[in-house]
Amino acid sequence: MIDWLTFIPRAVIQGVPLMYGSTGEILTEKSGNLNLGTPGIMYVGAISGVIGSFLYEQSCGGAAENMNGFLAVAIPLICCLGGSALMGLLYCFLTVTLRANQNVTGLAITTFGVGFGNFFGGSLIKLTGSEVPSIALSATSNFFRATLPAAENMGWFGQIFLSYGFLAYLAIVIGILASVFLKRTRRGLHLRAVGENPATADAAGISVTSYKYLATIIGSMIAGLGGLYYVMDYANGVWSNNAFGDRGWLAIALVIFTIWRPAVSVLASILFGGLYIMYLYLPTGMDNLAVKELYRMIPYIVTIIVLIITSLRNKRESKPPESLGLPYFREDR
Repeated sequence: MIDWLTFIPRAVIQGVPLMYGSTGEILTEKSGNLNLGTPGIMYVGAISGVIGSFLYEQSCGGAAENMNGFLAVAIPLICCLGGSALMGLLYCFLTVTLRANQNVTGLAITTFGVGFGNFFGGSLIKLTGSEVPSIALSATSNFFRATLPAAENMGWFGQIFLSYGFLAYLAIVIGILASVFLKRTRRGLHLRAVGENPATADAAGISVTSYKYLATIIGSMIAGLGGLYYVMDYANGVWSNNAFGDRGWLAIALVIFTIWRPAVSVLASILFGGLYIMYLYLPTGMDNLAVKELYRMIPYIVTIIVLIITSLRNKRESKPPESLGLPYFREDR
């Protein structure tokens, strides 16, 4: 039987990077931009935060008592958001301004982002002279992973709901705010109009280029936070090259699973986080190895099923933005 008090917190922790990645990608796709570079952007966001954290820790002698808690959190956050924003800006410059193919550009950014992270990650590992291919930023990680003092004394409630770092709660807040923005605000309506029919939005006086740039850059910044969370919270501040696995691609798959709804991605990310680690809770033994591998396929099988179902349904709200992945040429109006 599954120990739910252990399983649920681990599912939440596993799902937070997916939550950031899917929320950022939903905002991006609502503008009509299909950014398959999300895995690379998460990677760049993570290594940018690691670089900022590493430099600050080194300036403090690597001792937590010499570090300012605010700066220990603010510096990696600013570096992460800056690096992710630059990647989103690069994507928009290539696809919106230069009108490059969105699919090819996204895949190129993923390749570039992973290479960028591995290069600088490997460089930092060499600077530390570490005998293992990783770098530990445990002092900074402790600030990111800090929980409410009363959580340990509140039994199962504290363990399930209050045992996470601030970035986990921030992911939930961002998901809810993104949903409210898209559904309840005028600018959210304009953004959805740009994604559905940019020509009509342009004729109504809405700046298509501005909305595409802003949505993609902000979406990239949100996705980058998922990479920072993975390193500073999930991995306890340990950076290892190629350690992200397929989380970036799973975040993109979640966009389809949630039918482009940020609020739904909050719960869906936790669900996928649980499915992602379900195989760890199966009985051990050689006879169950094949079954465990099948369990690891569940998130992707569920996504395929949802894709088939949404493709068969005729409801408009179940469909992606109409101009998703298509370039907009104003002179063609």
